[in-house]
Amino acid sequence: MPKKPSIPPAERDATHAAARNTDSGPAQPAPPAAGKGDLPTQKAIDTQAMASAMPSNPNKPSEYGEVNALDTPKGATVEAPSRLPTASTLSEQNFSDKVGTAAREGVNATIGMLDRVRVDSSGQMLTTNQGVPVADNQNSLKAGARGPALLEDFILREKITHFDHERIPERIVHARGSGAHGLFECYEPLTKYTKAAPFKEAGKVTPVFVRFSTVAGERGSKDTARDVRGFAVKFYTDEGNWDLVGNNMPVFFIQDAIKFPDLVHAVKPEPHNQMPQAASAHDTFWDFVSLMPESTHMLMWQMSDRAIPRSYRMMQGFGVHTFRLVNEAGESVLVKFHWQPKLGTHSMVWEEAVKISGADPDFHRRDLWEAIEAGEYPEWELGLQIFTEEQAEKFSFDILDATKLIPEELVPVQLVGRMVLNRNPDNFFAETEQVAFCTAHIVPGLDFTNDPLLAGRIHSYVDTQISRLGGPNFHELPINAPIAQVHNNQRDGMHRQAINRGRVAYEPNSLAGGCPFQAGAAQGFTSVARRLDAKESADKVRIKPEKFADHYTQAKLFFESQTEAEKAHIGNAFRFELSKVTVPAIRERVVASLLNAAPDLAARIARDLGMELPAPLPKALEAPAVPEVETSPALSLMARPGDGGIRTRKIAILVANGVEGASLGKLVSALVAAGAVPRLVARRLGTYVGIGGEKFAADATMENSPGFLFDALVLPDGAAAVEALDADAHTLEFVRATYWHCKPILAFGASDALLAEAQIPMTLPDGSADAGLLLADAGSADSAIAEFIAAVGLPRQYARENDPPKAAVVA
Repeated sequence: MPKKPSIPPAERDATHAAARNTDSGPAQPAPPAAGKGDLPTQKAIDTQAMASAMPSNPNKPSEYGEVNALDTPKGATVEAPSRLPTASTLSEQNFSDKVGTAAREGVNATIGMLDRVRVDSSGQMLTTNQGVPVADNQNSLKAGARGPALLEDFILREKITHFDHERIPERIVHARGSGAHGLFECYEPLTKYTKAAPFKEAGKVTPVFVRFSTVAGERGSKDTARDVRGFAVKFYTDEGNWDLVGNNMPVFFIQDAIKFPDLVHAVKPEPHNQMPQAASAHDTFWDFVSLMPESTHMLMWQMSDRAIPRSYRMMQGFGVHTFRLVNEAGESVLVKFHWQPKLGTHSMVWEEAVKISGADPDFHRRDLWEAIEAGEYPEWELGLQIFTEEQAEKFSFDILDATKLIPEELVPVQLVGRMVLNRNPDNFFAETEQVAFCTAHIVPGLDFTNDPLLAGRIHSYVDTQISRLGGPNFHELPINAPIAQVHNNQRDGMHRQAINRGRVAYEPNSLAGGCPFQAGAAQGFTSVARRLDAKESADKVRIKPEKFADHYTQAKLFFESQTEAEKAHIGNAFRFELSKVTVPAIRERVVASLLNAAPDLAARIARDLGMELPAPLPKALEAPAVPEVETSPALSLMARPGDGGIRTRKIAILVANGVEGASLGKLVSALVAAGAVPRLVARRLGTYVGIGGEKFAADATMENSPGFLFDALVLPDGAAAVEALDADAHTLEFVRATYWHCKPILAFGASDALLAEAQIPMTLPDGSADAGLLLADAGSADSAIAEFIAAVGLPRQYARENDPPKAAVVA
């Protein structure tokens, strides 16, 4: 009889310990022998076996092309080695009269103890809530592969309607947000393309309300999470409200709205333990996206520095979808919307974002509020990519696919106006929390395309507000009410405020003189009737167009368009996120998918995670169209550094008794003149006296305002002051954090000793000068201050970075 394999006790104990961890896991699967007698380890072993049995989604190729529309395959399944991997919790074996025991396998029981409401779907086909088998859970029902989504699609409506009502009263996604009032000013009339009210004449001003947000976290979560940011703008036009509801990234994870509940369920805290909050670094998110290769492009954006912006004021916004502009003659063109920040695009480094989330979880909210209160009004320019259907037909990608962008080299961005946010809300709940955005809110001169993700959003947003804001009259809340007159025959409902005069609530009528009457095509909203895609198939099908199957070309475009520092950050982000995954097979699928887009990146991630490089994931489309553009510099954050100004940038100036006051006085004056916000930071609050009797009132401490909350650091001259600062361990933490987060440091005179004490390298790793590390004596203060201000206005000194960071050398 063969001898059973065994493993050393130390290795077995380490394996058992790893299996009890919920936010990380070993690089390699646990050896089978380690599971004997230990349920957590056996669950990890069985979960790995089950996940690795599905190395890819074999049905992906069948989701594309009308030839596959009538032959939807059965969903791919694998048999679980045991019931352990499919259990929410190992403690399901613990019985009581209330909780009962584990769910019966493959049964939706509705009698008895709490067993009656437990559901185990093992081996069962997907159904609607009415028990109707769902043949296709990947595509909404459309009139042709590129046709409009159909209202009769009860599967789509049931799925999204149920999803929209899963949380009360907080937003299901974008719960954590901050907003402000402002205005949009048009530069020149765009009447050649559109009759939309905001673009009718030069200088026309339209009031706006803007809400920025994170996506995955709950209302009380942190601002600086690695996440997509919402960028929603409500235009109060004189012809009704227009909501441009977008993100700070131009693409999305999925191609069809029917997958949106799945995506959000995957990225939200896992339902069995409600962890982790406001983070995608966990098993269910990566399991989902690793089986949805169309997510690869968006994953590149999410793992880039775009996902950790320095400020709401320093990030771009995008409408994501392709929309239509319609002129007075009824002629239409296609359009993509872009918001470009005046301050440029700037981000954090990951360690900094993590530290800030603990020191100030309201960091972005506070930054926006303080800037507006100080009169430093954030500003963006609105850019349009305008193109025709004939142009779109020739692109190598499909403009109805929300996982694709249009490179600016193909269609330049035309700047048409500016938006300024100049008023904070009076009441956060009444305005920021109650504001209701909806992609269905458009005005004459705008129209939709057949983007299947957009089609679901048009329904979903209104449906969500009905639940969240207590009924169909949410449009009467002051923040949502238009400035245009509202007259219709809608009546009653919860929270109705309007008191309508008369007895008529229908149209046509004669008892109210026919009023309110329909506006007619000349003044009212009309949809574009004739489009090129109307010539295509109008069969009712659940399928995607063939070009949607190209999942990797634009992911490669984005990655290859980044600077070397940004590429390194993307690799670091994938390494961190995937290190939190507990199932090695899921990591393997992600790396296998990345091999199709960025082989060097995939190889680096595999090496960093201690895993063998897998074979590339099978492609849904083996021979995609040749891309028009292979690199696009505009996709790099470094392409938009801003104008080099430092307005609103926060500068920490360390002070103590005995500082050299003349240089600090000059510095503070120069920073204030440049619009920066200098803060005098000391060991304790109070007044500190300089060598010449100058007085400096410290308004922050190194304890309550750590270095990572600032954009730059100044160290003072003066031997006594430097000695006092050196005696406080917070000082060295302050210096090191500023340096390793790649921010500028200005050291006057004797404070170079603090740099030495903190083991700060005086040159970059390649031996060249560090433009963000400035030393000055009394005679060179003026020139050093000018150089420092210039350095603060530049992108960060990413050339400082080492991976991993080098440890300080202790003498």
